[in-house]
Amino acid sequence: MRYKRLEIPELILCEPTLHKDNRGFVFEAFNKESFDEFVGFEVDFCQDNISYSKYGVIRGLHTNSLNHAQSKLVSVLQGKILDVAVDFRIGSPTFRRAISVELDSIENKQLFIPRGFLHGFSVLSEDAIVNIKIDRYFAAGESIGVKYDDKDLSIDWKISAKDIILSKADIELKLFKDVISPFDYGKNYY
Repeated sequence: MRYKRLEIPELILCEPTLHKDNRGFVFEAFNKESFDEFVGFEVDFCQDNISYSKYGVIRGLHTNSLNHAQSKLVSVLQGKILDVAVDFRIGSPTFRRAISVELDSIENKQLFIPRGFLHGFSVLSEDAIVNIKIDRYFAAGESIGVKYDDKDLSIDWKISAKDIILSKADIELKLFKDVISPFDYGKNYY
């Protein structure tokens, strides 16, 4: 596994080494020892969430309240997505900046998103199955969200407006400027 810090260094792209032959391929999807060493702190994933979505679905942008914030390791089991993380840490030099990465089931790259970031994705293929490892259990009522199409974020979801499919809850989210972040840059949330 190779790890690469992105333009926001807390976001980490994980690139597996695929071992291919005439039967297919195999790769190491996660190695806690090498991952924790690269990240610089221990991440204890406790739950895997799997979603199935069809083309045009946008899920996000979401995080949780401070006491229930989750780190995420996002991978695609089938299809292709545009995975998006937005820096939600007050005082960060990259506050409000969005980073987008295409993830698919061919290259099998993963994106690590630590606590303090909003997260969302759009489905670019006919359908997609997405696996998200998280390091804290789900807590009902603790979700914080921002509209996917907030002009201040300028995210290109790579989906035409006529094809976008949203949940009722995501339609009703607020603009970034109207949501108070519970996260402060420089604080350790682990």
